[in-house]
Amino acid sequence: MAKEHDPLTGKPPAEMPLKRAPLLRVIAQVRFPVLMGIETSEQVAPFQTALRNVYPVLRPEQVRRIVLDRRGQTEGPPSQIWRFLDRAQGWRASLGSDFLALETSTYSSRRDFLDRFSFLLRALVEHFNPPTVDRLGVRYIDRVSGEHVTKLAAFLRPEISGVLSTSLRGRTSLSLSEALLSPQEDASLRARWGLLPPNTTPDPSAIEPLGEPNWILDLDMFSQRHTQFDADALSRAAAAYAERIYAFFRWAVTEKFLATFGGER
Repeated sequence: MAKEHDPLTGKPPAEMPLKRAPLLRVIAQVRFPVLMGIETSEQVAPFQTALRNVYPVLRPEQVRRIVLDRRGQTEGPPSQIWRFLDRAQGWRASLGSDFLALETSTYSSRRDFLDRFSFLLRALVEHFNPPTVDRLGVRYIDRVSGEHVTKLAAFLRPEISGVLSTSLRGRTSLSLSEALLSPQEDASLRARWGLLPPNTTPDPSAIEPLGEPNWILDLDMFSQRHTQFDADALSRAAAAYAERIYAFFRWAVTEKFLATFGGER
């Protein structure tokens, strides 16, 4: 019997576009030590100018952070987040005093997403030049809903479908699994998957509740290794993370899943 392809170490498969991809959201984020200048509009204005042709809509937002200390959980001072959106508002770049993120609900290809993230990284270096990286992460979230929820046993390999492949599937309303995997020495892959009942979410910031049963596959690959902030190196790492996430995705789903959602060989 041929040895099974290892999704954590094997060569990632070629990308297969899905015409009806159940991709809910794709996110890339880099975190760095706090840069106080990012809190002021005067300091951010040149950065906005650099992004304006691609992300012309600016929506400043103040958020309050939860602080954990000896007194327990307290609300910290408000923090300024700068949200830059494209005209269709399917893409959003977010800049805070200690992070830069790109997210989209209108993903078309890995290359397009990574090129956009690389563009943001270079603009960040040019205008703020963070000294080091605290964390780099890439995250893909898929959601299956509607009539497809009844077909999950055929869409997923047994290790992923779990209880949904047994006689208990008709009486299961919630089933969530999570694994922290180590594809490489300096990076981890957190995989979360499972069936959700209506109007629930494991992460309100990224997965909006849906008014019907739905199944999610949430793959987040990240590194918390502190290194010098190098836009080119970060772009290469993000590309490697996206490839490894795709390898796990292709391992997790069946040919029937790919065909149902518009994959063509």
